[in-house]
Amino acid sequence: MKSEFFRGRRWIASAAMVAALAVTGFYGLRAAESNPAPTIKTAARSEAAAGRGYSAVVKRVVPAVVNISTSKMVKQTAMEMPDGSDDMFRQFFGNGRGFQTPRPRAEKALGSGVIISPQGYILTNNHVVDGATVVTVTLHDKREFKARVVGTDPRTDIAVLKIEGANFPTLTLADSSKVEVGDIVLAIGDPFGVGQTVTAGIVSATGRGNLGIEQVEDFIQTDAPINPGNSGGALVDDEGHLIGINTAILAGNSGGNQGIGFAVPINMARHDMDEILAHGKVEHGYLGILPQDVTPALAKAFHAETNGALVGEVTPDSPAAHSSLKQGDIIVAVNGQPITDAGQLRTKIGMMDPNQTVTLKVLRNGTTQDVAVTLGEYPSKEEHASVNKSDSNSSLSGVNVESLTPETAQELKLPATTKGVVVSEVDPSSHAADAGLKPGDVIQQVNRKPVTNMRDYTEAVGAAKRDDSVLLLVNRGGNTLFLAV
Repeated sequence: MKSEFFRGRRWIASAAMVAALAVTGFYGLRAAESNPAPTIKTAARSEAAAGRGYSAVVKRVVPAVVNISTSKMVKQTAMEMPDGSDDMFRQFFGNGRGFQTPRPRAEKALGSGVIISPQGYILTNNHVVDGATVVTVTLHDKREFKARVVGTDPRTDIAVLKIEGANFPTLTLADSSKVEVGDIVLAIGDPFGVGQTVTAGIVSATGRGNLGIEQVEDFIQTDAPINPGNSGGALVDDEGHLIGINTAILAGNSGGNQGIGFAVPINMARHDMDEILAHGKVEHGYLGILPQDVTPALAKAFHAETNGALVGEVTPDSPAAHSSLKQGDIIVAVNGQPITDAGQLRTKIGMMDPNQTVTLKVLRNGTTQDVAVTLGEYPSKEEHASVNKSDSNSSLSGVNVESLTPETAQELKLPATTKGVVVSEVDPSSHAADAGLKPGDVIQQVNRKPVTNMRDYTEAVGAAKRDDSVLLLVNRGGNTLFLAV
């Protein structure tokens, strides 16, 4: 259809020219020949114009940015036979359980990467190569190499590849801790496989976390367009130094760029690469707590500011459990560096080495004290942090609770020895619902007073002042968290 359209257009254009010649005739041609040729000025690009752009930077950078294509085998499900299929279909298409036998098929994907050493080491995203059986790297000069995955870190979405050879073009790494909001940046990659593209913007924010993109988040945010296929590509400063690895975008319904892109800081990516080359994997520090953000309601209940990370639970037999850290402590600094929220705490601890001893400044009962903890290695089992975003304060009206029996505890997949009262109903319009309290939650403390049965709960709720917020310690699915209602 497309070729017919263009062929028709070309024919119409030719016919129009013939008609024009017929009308103008000889005199028209002589008139055209008698007109003088137009004077058109041309000029070479000036040095001043070149200096206003980034062409010189781009020329240095693009040779080190590569295309990564991957292939992995996935199982293809069989097509189901309709009921009542006759023997002819069974003869040609199988035994009646499907038209064809499930067969593995190759699933292909595209991404980008950055060469960071002449020996052929490449940084990219873990999700670009995750599960791939074949990884092919194409350089800017069209050379192709089969790449080996040296190691990955799914928690930060970083992977290290290796291609064989020497004297590859590379990028110079910057110190991403020096990046500031407003700095000019260029994003370079291979979106959609159409070839290398360059987009420009500024740094919109640093230290972005709590986005739910990765487990360890400390992103550089930029408005430089980052499109599908840019994953693993380079985010460079206006001098061409690598400051980040492009990772994700915040997309609207269109799925395209919305001017909100995120890159893993190169300091974090470099740390991962060094760990992979030294140990074959990335070893993350492990504290052993479930932290929460300190919301305004929780801050009021704890007589604290909203900065810091609240210890919602101390994991048994963890580094934190072997220290003097306690549930309800608010961690406000690590080794003298302030902590603003739970995400920042997770990132800071995760970037430390196991067996390292850290000093935590904690707020406990209105006073600060130092707690020393020797970190462990992050376990393979993922733990989820509980986050509450309530800032309301009211009584527990609209909440119905029941005694927690061993049978109910078993249904909730809790140990039979679990103490407390179980929430059976929460009025959706209540302040408790706004605070995040849910049916099935087990209330174990009210305003720091233990609750082991209905009597404890009734007395504790009755002692709470109506206009004050009520601080609950809730066991939800085996993890504890604080809620301020």
